[in-house]
Amino acid sequence: MEREQQIISQIKKDAVLPLFYHDDASTCINITKTLYEAGIRCIEFTNRGVQALQNFKQLVKQRDADMKDLLLATGTIKTADHAKQFIDAGADFLISPFFDSAVCDEAYMQKIFWIPGCMTPSEIHVAEQAGCKMIKLFPGNTLGPGFVEAILPLFPDLDFVVTGGVDTTEENLKSWFKAGVAGVGMGSKLISKDVLQKKDYAALKVKAKEVVSIIQKIKA
Repeated sequence: MEREQQIISQIKKDAVLPLFYHDDASTCINITKTLYEAGIRCIEFTNRGVQALQNFKQLVKQRDADMKDLLLATGTIKTADHAKQFIDAGADFLISPFFDSAVCDEAYMQKIFWIPGCMTPSEIHVAEQAGCKMIKLFPGNTLGPGFVEAILPLFPDLDFVVTGGVDTTEENLKSWFKAGVAGVGMGSKLISKDVLQKKDYAALKVKAKEVVSIIQKIKA
């Protein structure tokens, strides 16, 4: 319970959860280091490619050596087997695109914090009844800030992170935080294909710092 609360507090403090996947381990390490240098302390590495598990193990190794206060999550966890593999690999917490009872059970048995993805009040209710404390609203571009405002009174004990359709502009970010989210997940809008192709980590650092600054300004 203490570990769960620590993770939730860090996610809410950062209020931005970058997420990415890449086949090349060195690229993954460089992206993670760049985001860390920009002041981000929670990062989601998505389970979306054949090298996901091996590359995640390399990230954990690098984190333990150079970024000890970084929380590394594994995203796109769709089965209990994948949950177990990434827990064994050192994941601090898990994130899924939907609610899955087998993943929920595995996380509970392993005492690992898990954030399920939900899209409807019914799904959120099921997740809350299962003991989940933080919900990923996905896809955000379909749901919109208005959905967040509408459901918050129904689930006052839950924290929500929205992913999908979150932009890096102050206007877009302000709309989500004004609606009441605790944080935003950001993928290609932050870690763009252009950055990945050119390995332009300097540009990524500038953009990440800008996003962190905007969010802290909005929250203040």
